Amino acid sequence: GAHTAFAQMVAEAVNIPLDLVELDLGDTASAGDAGSASASRLTFMAGNAIIGAVEKAKTAWENEERPAVGEHIYRPPPTSMYDPTTGKSEPNFAYGYAAQSAEVIVDLETGVVEVLNVVCALDPGRVINPLGVTGQIEGAIAQAHGYTLLEHFKMRDGHVETPSFGTYLIPTSKDVPREVRSVIVENPDPLGPWGARGIGEMPFLPYAPAIVAAIFDATGVWFTELPIIPEKIVFKMRELGLGG
Repeated sequence: GAHTAFAQMVAEAVNIPLDLVELDLGDTASAGDAGSASASRLTFMAGNAIIGAVEKAKTAWENEERPAVGEHIYRPPPTSMYDPTTGKSEPNFAYGYAAQSAEVIVDLETGVVEVLNVVCALDPGRVINPLGVTGQIEGAIAQAHGYTLLEHFKMRDGHVETPSFGTYLIPTSKDVPREVRSVIVENPDPLGPWGARGIGEMPFLPYAPAIVAAIFDATGVWFTELPIIPEKIVFKMRELGLGG
């Protein structure tokens, strides 16, 4: 996904067809080590580096340098830790926003939860790759579904009790929500490349609290630990005298 966005950014900046862009990625011998792609930072950081490099390459071209080469290191605005004296901090230089709702059916006898549909509203700044954004939302929700309802890692006396996919369950196509509706809200980021910002973790994070709230609405039970496996639901309902 990010690689496609990089190529699209270069094509946009240079004003050439996308199929003329070749990417040389992951080679620290030529590009240096810029850190991890974590914290949804890749599109933001690399995109701004691309803009700077293209501008320098354009200048080299105008100066009749052949080949016209542009190299640029993007340094983001400084951040700061929390100051307990003043209460101030600048932990991040850019923020993304997401919200989700979920509709579930809970079998009150077995505790099995079926997720009927999920609506995910996401603000990725300006969308560079619409198909990639939608795919990221759907993939993140599938991953979060396992984290929230299925993936229960058990240990006892130092031994793993869930050593296989028969005991440590992950989502299949029959488990994930029947319908996922993606709502893209574009508010360009003033610091982002073409107004874009990263979205990596954003659609993953709201899923668990949305499911917790939906289960509470269906059963009257509020859960504070994950995963919410069926036996937990049955036990809690019996403990609270709910469900008949």
